[in-house]
Amino acid sequence: MKSCVIIPSFNEARTIGAITKELKTHSLTVYVVDDGSTDKTADIAALQGAVVIAHDKNRGKGASLIEGFDRVLKEGFDTVLIMDGDGQHATSDVDNFFKKMAETGADIVIGNRMFDTVSMPVIRKVTNKMMSRIISNMCGKNIPDTQCGFKLIKRNVLENIKFEFSNFEIESEILIKAAKKGFKIESVPVKTVYRDETSKIKPIFDTIRFFSFLIRMAGR
Repeated sequence: MKSCVIIPSFNEARTIGAITKELKTHSLTVYVVDDGSTDKTADIAALQGAVVIAHDKNRGKGASLIEGFDRVLKEGFDTVLIMDGDGQHATSDVDNFFKKMAETGADIVIGNRMFDTVSMPVIRKVTNKMMSRIISNMCGKNIPDTQCGFKLIKRNVLENIKFEFSNFEIESEILIKAAKKGFKIESVPVKTVYRDETSKIKPIFDTIRFFSFLIRMAGR
């Protein structure tokens, strides 16, 4: 299959170069969506061989992914791997996604960080478990880590889903809409590398946004 990687990024100059360089060793085309960064994210990514899609201002992770999806579908890719640009996702796990998809026939393979949460901040662990339980119920399938941004998706999923949300809700939107259309979702264990980075999630604002998203999705 013809495969690529989409990395939505905002001010990730410190990590994006190494990630792009490592992904190129997997023979994957790398698309970096620079979401209005004020640092050298776009320049460094391009220097390492990434195709850069640049926003003039910050539009949100969902908006970045939607634009990336449109681009790679037009380019004829069969599968799309999504990774974050902050270095939390280990490129050494990439092959496991493709292996899991081949073994199970899954349409989506999502990373599962919850099998080893020793290094995960407590508030993030509690939030992930709560959100995953809610989203799993809405999907009708147990998905241990619904908020993981590390996932592999087949093009037929993207061709059959109309995306509406422009920020972090897109992690849940992908799963709920795919499950409702009967696409098969599987999980694979992944490592998570926590450094001294500051989370881009705003606890109060994004919690309100998440529950607003749930209300809208539940009414359909």
